[in-house]
Amino acid sequence: MQSLTVDTPTGPVTLTENQGALVAVTWGGQAAQHSALLDRAAEELRGYFDDPERGFTVPLHVRGSEFLRAVCAAMRAIPVGETRTYGEIARGLGAPAQAIGQACGANPIPIVIPCHRVLGANGLGGFSGAGGVETKVALLRHERAAGLLI
Repeated sequence: MQSLTVDTPTGPVTLTENQGALVAVTWGGQAAQHSALLDRAAEELRGYFDDPERGFTVPLHVRGSEFLRAVCAAMRAIPVGETRTYGEIARGLGAPAQAIGQACGANPIPIVIPCHRVLGANGLGGFSGAGGVETKVALLRHERAAGLLI
């Protein structure tokens, strides 16, 4: 595995590649291994912070259960500027909302897989990234999430 740390408005973020796919995004770190995929992922991450509509095209591999992969796919389907609730995703997958929340917290590739776009029925819900809910709010504001009045 190779890793590359990128400075972002939410702090340093380390991108990790394995076998030609991005497998992790973690806050913090100091890694400087370059590859074509990591350089492209870093460019796309910087592009996201310039304009969240640019999106991500790097190949991803979610390591985890079939359920985690299904939740990550549902999160990737949420358009920029929109949000869903844990309950909405739960209904779509036929699972309890609490399980969706746990899977969001286990998302190995945050920002790229936008777990920050998933909210509780009556509030923000949690966020496992550095800075917690404050980072979630910052990402949602950056995306001008529709209807978010914070």
